[in-house]
Amino acid sequence: MRRIQIICAVFFVTISSLNAQSKDKTKPNILIINIDDMGWKDVGFMGSEYYETPNIDALSKQGMVFTNGYAASANCAPSRACLMTGLWTPRHGIYTVNSSERGKSQDRKLIPTPNTTILAPTHEIIPKVLKSNGYITCHAGKWHLSHNPLEYSFDVNIGGSHAGAPQSYYPPYKNVKLEKGDSDYLTDLVMENAIKFVDTIAQPFFLYYSPYAVHKPIMPVKSLLDKYKNKPGSNGQDNPEYATMVENLDRNIGLLVKKLKEKNIFDNTLIVFTSDNGGLYGITQQKPLRAGKGSYYEGGIREPFFFVFSDKIKPNTQSEVPITNLDIFPTILEFSRVKNSGLILDGNSLSAVLEGKTESFERALFWHFPIYLEAYNQKDNENRDPLFRTRPGSVIRQGQWKLHYYFEDNEIELYNLSEDIGEKNNVAKENPEKRDELLGLLKNWWKQTNAPIPTVSNPKYAN
Repeated sequence: MRRIQIICAVFFVTISSLNAQSKDKTKPNILIINIDDMGWKDVGFMGSEYYETPNIDALSKQGMVFTNGYAASANCAPSRACLMTGLWTPRHGIYTVNSSERGKSQDRKLIPTPNTTILAPTHEIIPKVLKSNGYITCHAGKWHLSHNPLEYSFDVNIGGSHAGAPQSYYPPYKNVKLEKGDSDYLTDLVMENAIKFVDTIAQPFFLYYSPYAVHKPIMPVKSLLDKYKNKPGSNGQDNPEYATMVENLDRNIGLLVKKLKEKNIFDNTLIVFTSDNGGLYGITQQKPLRAGKGSYYEGGIREPFFFVFSDKIKPNTQSEVPITNLDIFPTILEFSRVKNSGLILDGNSLSAVLEGKTESFERALFWHFPIYLEAYNQKDNENRDPLFRTRPGSVIRQGQWKLHYYFEDNEIELYNLSEDIGEKNNVAKENPEKRDELLGLLKNWWKQTNAPIPTVSNPKYAN
């Protein structure tokens, strides 16, 4: 109880003491909405006919949707580290959650690269840079990069810790520390406090809204359950309990947008919407994409992704430019007019695309995972084999071509996503020039980023 009181005291004291510190109200407010485990087609604007997300859909229409939006990693902690730092995984060393030795040792041919579990505080992350430029900063929901986001330049922390998932969405939440409010369901309570922050704080502010939803445990919003039990499933999406969590999350985002409009600050707020990785296969599916969370096939890394900023981004627009959550940091810096003095970022500002100045953006995207991640559903999991969602390897996408490289056996998979978005037909043998070109780019990237390559054999491996 004492810890809860300390957190709440920090919250209210911070608001009252920092209101007077904000001087530059011409800078835009920044809102990042980073959903946990929401897949590419878990929202209506991306084509779901089962989940109902009217508020998110309406918000997406007020800006630009990216149909080729990606997370820089296929599971939560590394993806969140990439978003916060704007750096590829080899630069911060977070590749997975907890140990990199996941799955049975007898099935792992190589000794995986050791994993980092705490983001080094020396990184120049988004809240740190914005705070030094006059922003009041708030984290709301899942943090998962350290034990306390207040030590990473957040002025306010609403329920964030190193917890990767709540033990319960109903009180007592156990591992999520939040004082009781008007709401019981955890997603509602986090938003209740986030809205209190927006309603009380001066501008400009940075709000990182990162709900624990829709991560497991799958605990339904009971008032919505009968509705989805009586609704036919569609395209691999038919879990009524998960559907209630999606709709409830949508309702909360609607409340936040309503508050921004009530305070007449919606037009001066840059909003980014995305998810940290693909949907959890077995709970939801992203057809026609292959696999889900933890896999580096499209279903594990392609995300719902859009930007909204009145007067800067034209409503009802769409882009096919491939982007990742690494691009969020430099884009925020440009729109907030914060000088990027000496800051090295691996992402790129998307302002030219967002403002309609260009429709193309030529560059390669990379993913690196020198670790193992066990399968959670060994039957029909759509991964490369039934034992692992991820075996050590790297991926590159350039244009419509995507290459997977595996360190255990030097195997290569090559897909033309314009013809085969489901990654069903490996065309590496039929396209040797493209295969070698992408592999060469990938090897150069390993050198540039000092990417660790696992090469030591595991003595416990059973052939």
